[in-house]
Amino acid sequence: MTEHLWWYVARSGGIVAWALVTLSVLWGLALSTKAFGRRPRPNWLLDLHRFLGGLALVFTGVHVGALVLDSYTSFGLVQVLVPFTSDYRASAVAWGVVGFYLLVAIEITSLLRARIPKRLWQRVHLASFPLFFLSTLHGLLAGTDASSSILRWAMLLSTSAVVGLTTLRIVQATEAPPPGTPRLPPVPRVPPSARAATSGLHQLRGGGAGPLGEAGAGDPELAHLGHEGGHVRRGHVGLHGL
Repeated sequence: MTEHLWWYVARSGGIVAWALVTLSVLWGLALSTKAFGRRPRPNWLLDLHRFLGGLALVFTGVHVGALVLDSYTSFGLVQVLVPFTSDYRASAVAWGVVGFYLLVAIEITSLLRARIPKRLWQRVHLASFPLFFLSTLHGLLAGTDASSSILRWAMLLSTSAVVGLTTLRIVQATEAPPPGTPRLPPVPRVPPSARAATSGLHQLRGGGAGPLGEAGAGDPELAHLGHEGGHVRRGHVGLHGL
């Protein structure tokens, strides 16, 4: 047990790092797709997303450091930092090395988010998707625990969830209006009382229920009186204006 301590630390550290990367990606997708609702999200939800990413980097460091310190394997600094230099499953280990650099880039740009252009941060942050898939491939192809049915099912379900939420995010982005498009103001709802009043006004104007409507719509004399009254009223106002 003692002579293989670092080997067990490397294995457990790698599994925990993969789980934290997965949770961070899923949490970020849940926030961007508004899976928690459309209300303004509390700050702690976004802080948790960042915390998971930072903790994943810590356990990745534990995983890499334990591999170097372990005497059971033949990993040195070159093998864990340079892709395709390992004698043990070179391609599978290379995916883990590339994923490590992606994770470092994502975390550094997240810490410098307030000091770098937003577009740069967004592009680097998109590397979270290849990071997840590369780390999953690394765990399946290079890890000695890949034969565990529990780990396989966890990776399968996690991959399905990431693919599903990513598809939903793409659909939402294609349906959204392009940036800079002015939004039309919402049409106000007219209450029933206002509708009834408007309908009554139209009836008065159109001959539904007034002295010049139902009884006098076709009476030319009443219509003539109405026109004369209109002229008198307008003249009356004009005299006051003078």
